[in-house]
Amino acid sequence: MDMLIGGKHVSSEDNENVINPYNGEVIDTVPIAHRQTADLAIQEANNAKESLQEMSAFKVSNKLFNVVEKLKENREDFARLLSLEVGKPIKESLVELDRSIETLKLAAEEAKRIYGESVPLDAGLNGKGFFAFTQRLPLGVVAAITPFNYPLNLTIHKIAPAIACKNTVIIKPPTEAPLTVMKFAELLDEEFPDGVVNTVTGYGSEVGDYLVTSTEVNKISFTGSVTTGMMISQKAGMKKVTLELGGNDPMVVLKDADIDKAVKGVINGAFLNAGQVCMGVKRIIVEDEIADEFAQKLVVETEKLVRGNPLDLKTTLGTLISQKAAKQVEETVHNAVESGAQILTGGARDGAFYEATVIDNVTTDMDLVINETFGPVAPIIRVNNVDEAIQVANDTEYGLQAGVFTADYANAMRCAQEIEAGTVFINKQSTFRTDNMPFGGFKNSGVGKEGIKYAVEEMTKTKLIGLNLR
Repeated sequence: MDMLIGGKHVSSEDNENVINPYNGEVIDTVPIAHRQTADLAIQEANNAKESLQEMSAFKVSNKLFNVVEKLKENREDFARLLSLEVGKPIKESLVELDRSIETLKLAAEEAKRIYGESVPLDAGLNGKGFFAFTQRLPLGVVAAITPFNYPLNLTIHKIAPAIACKNTVIIKPPTEAPLTVMKFAELLDEEFPDGVVNTVTGYGSEVGDYLVTSTEVNKISFTGSVTTGMMISQKAGMKKVTLELGGNDPMVVLKDADIDKAVKGVINGAFLNAGQVCMGVKRIIVEDEIADEFAQKLVVETEKLVRGNPLDLKTTLGTLISQKAAKQVEETVHNAVESGAQILTGGARDGAFYEATVIDNVTTDMDLVINETFGPVAPIIRVNNVDEAIQVANDTEYGLQAGVFTADYANAMRCAQEIEAGTVFINKQSTFRTDNMPFGGFKNSGVGKEGIKYAVEEMTKTKLIGLNLR
């Protein structure tokens, strides 16, 4: 599949295979872009700004709604491709498609709500006699660098609000899973002028660095690792950035919690997409009084998961993105066991598959919970009380989302206020998200917010216009 730049299909002398992690087969081949390709995409995106910004909000909205309908028509084909390149179960891929359609629809609606406001200058010294108002204007060119775990939906979270407020976009899709994103870009290109949507593919930092440092790119929206996010923030200069850098999300289970409900939260939160979720349940912090019962019930439910072909509707646990990723999870779990943790179920790897694993007696000094483990692992950390639970929850460089299970609303509100995270859910796991809510964390989980309305705010600039009426 070729890149899309300026409405044309662009190839390269260098190419890379996209591999199905389930069976190792080649799905397709994509070009490896170089600096000159990225420069061409930047030029085309800048050339297209005027044609997009001349459109009415009504027209932009309608065109986005047209793409919504096209995505609906091709839902099953997109979901199948998603499962092939990511390895996630087809059931989960269909959910991602439904969320992607919803996200795009929200952007189409938001395109008609790019509001300014009146500003009472007479509230300030010498302001009497003035009438002033603000306008929110597009930044220009937005570059979106997106991850492999939810390639379609997370890309739409970046480019749909960008287009809604009349920015042109350059997409660098995930190296491991670019095909669904590239296919979606073609749908957008059918509706919008050439150059409004551009894709560049390839390995390494050559293209990414060029986009980040270019003075002709006005914003970077990135989802990925802390290390790369920090490099982007250092190199981006004066351009705006939104960085979603992952999480090490805690799920606190207090002694008065509904244990069955909490166990379900772990199943949905730790094993979704084989644990490759930035807001997934990564640390399960359980009061010791109920920890044995909780662990036993969690093992029973975990062992009900069905590993298999991602295209099989019966499959509930797919592969990791690669054998390399699975080996990394295997090594991390092994190191935890060597340090005294106990595997209650799972713990084995087969190629890119890693079994859904429950591991008990985990301590806060283990790499398994110090770093973000991107795999289907549910580590149980036992604590004595709510004070210790909050302390452990905050003992991380991350602060994306958190979940707290309790029937005591005094403790619930205390946890909500004291846990350092961009979102805290009560009696729900951290993986919960609606596509209209503000999404983004504290500490090293990043800067800025996604969620369509909030992303539009990040992708516009405010101009004040003042009239002297005296």
